[in-house]
Amino acid sequence: MAENHERPRALALVGMPGAGKTMCAEHLAERGYWTLRFGALVVDEVRRRGWSVNAENERLVREEMRDRHGMAAMATLSLPRLQATLAAGRHIVVDGLYSFSEYLLLREKLGAPLLLLAIVAPRNLRYQRLASRPIRPLSGGEALQRDIREIERLEKGGPIAMADYTLLNGGTTAQLLAQLDDLLQRLEFLP
Repeated sequence: MAENHERPRALALVGMPGAGKTMCAEHLAERGYWTLRFGALVVDEVRRRGWSVNAENERLVREEMRDRHGMAAMATLSLPRLQATLAAGRHIVVDGLYSFSEYLLLREKLGAPLLLLAIVAPRNLRYQRLASRPIRPLSGGEALQRDIREIERLEKGGPIAMADYTLLNGGTTAQLLAQLDDLLQRLEFLP
């Protein structure tokens, strides 16, 4: 991989469940971007406790982590790793920055420019995707309750509202990823 001589930057993917954030992050990882999924911290803790990985256990751990470390918990716990990667001269991609507090903490302490990219999709389409996904599927009612909890309890609307760029994921996966590649090319945000 060619060395990137420009100042490294951070791109945080934000959006509601089922919008396509993780699909974008996986695409970017396959293309050589350094990625970190904030939700992986939660899943790792669920597994460490010997619990089943499911939406309810993830919610319990996520809320406990935020109660213990504050609303910026995932960013706080990930900050040293993110800073080390930036210091090594690599751009970073954060999958699933949720809270406005996480955004503010990273903007202040990351030590590199932070771009927010919102991935959005119509609610009914997101709920269809969530119901049919192979890992952690959610019914329409469960998806609605998760949306409400994430907006009310996790400050999720703030980062979406503050997004520097927005991609609409209302079509095919290929269309979304083509939009993503085009945007990163225009931003010269290359791995």
